[in-house]
Amino acid sequence: MRVLYLGYVWPEPASSAAGGRTLEILRCLRDRAWSVTYASAATLSTHRFPLDQLGIEECPIAVNDDAFDELLLKLQPDLVFFDRFFTEEQFAWRVEKHCPQAVRVLDTCDLHSLREARQLLLKQQLNKTQEWQPPSRHETIAIMRQSETCLREVAAILRCDLSLIISDFEFELLKSEFGVPRDLMQVNRLMAGQLETASQAYHLSGFEQRHDFISIGNFRHAPNWDAVLWMKQNIWPAIRQRLPQAQLRVYGAYPPPKALQLHQVREGFQVLGWAVNAQEVMQQARVCLAPLRFGAGIKGKLADAMQAGTPSVTTSIGSEGMSLGAAWGGAVADTVEEFVEAAVRLYRDASMWERAQRDGRDVFARLFDRERDRSALIDTLELLHRQLESHRSGNFIGAMLRHHSMKSTQYMSQWITLKNSMKLGSESSED
Repeated sequence: MRVLYLGYVWPEPASSAAGGRTLEILRCLRDRAWSVTYASAATLSTHRFPLDQLGIEECPIAVNDDAFDELLLKLQPDLVFFDRFFTEEQFAWRVEKHCPQAVRVLDTCDLHSLREARQLLLKQQLNKTQEWQPPSRHETIAIMRQSETCLREVAAILRCDLSLIISDFEFELLKSEFGVPRDLMQVNRLMAGQLETASQAYHLSGFEQRHDFISIGNFRHAPNWDAVLWMKQNIWPAIRQRLPQAQLRVYGAYPPPKALQLHQVREGFQVLGWAVNAQEVMQQARVCLAPLRFGAGIKGKLADAMQAGTPSVTTSIGSEGMSLGAAWGGAVADTVEEFVEAAVRLYRDASMWERAQRDGRDVFARLFDRERDRSALIDTLELLHRQLESHRSGNFIGAMLRHHSMKSTQYMSQWITLKNSMKLGSESSED
């Protein structure tokens, strides 16, 4: 099979869980001996993974550029992946025009509209009071239904032949609240650190070999930055008061100056920026802190903590889509007082810590099975390729959306393309 993967950015597995997930999907496709081309309109980043090591061709492209049509005609892909819904909006009409028989797959990564709704609700709460409470499902859905992002995101899911959803929670939300048919979606949790299967044994350092707290997350991701500020202002001072010798090491890609200014060694609050090896620094820490007040999807930092055998304290939003029943490798707390109490107890109590480590590894093994998720993805892609016509005939709403919205996107893109070419022609004549 010939695969074209249209990336929002060039994959950076060392920078974010999303980059690691993209790389894991690409590895899965290449291990099937399929031909893969990765194309992106983003600027080539110095931290990107060298895809040529996997035998993947890198192809810079541009939005609103007819040269992309020539790439499609050259590659004639059997499968086209869109990395997040806005990439589908930019390129899907061209794919449908030139490669109508290509299976179109959307990797949602997480539901952007869910994350945005929670961010708005957090802002509204903080305008009234400094106390945060997780928003109810009813409140969240009400905001999502009013959101342009939600309309665009769900429309992209309906237009595609398959959408990869990262958690059961988001799968159920799309099905029950927005009427997305289940045969247009598949839960797929492939993650960068998912290199081990449930049957394998692990050797982990114990309670006495570990010290201090850790927090990790890309600073460009708004939920992570909010979590760092909440820790600095409310959570860490209370923990430090009870554990005067403890240190909190905050890691994350792309730390801005405002984050580095929070670094205070005397307060035990160390902002260290990039982690060369996230698993290595995670395995050295005794407890991971992830006080996430908004967000969506699977939290890579918490999956890393489980795999590293590092108990974590997070919120109900942080554990969403990852907890199996009541099981969690640590504690879930939504108030500052509960969060601080859980973090201190985990740090001091060896038996509680060891139990949390076992629970976390059990959750990780059951939730993230690399071979299961790889096999399910490949089986679904091959089935869709064989039965694409019948599959699409059952998706009338998707066909209707492609007919209307893709036409408007197409004409807007063609207008921008023409405008750009006229501008270039004008500049050339002036020269």
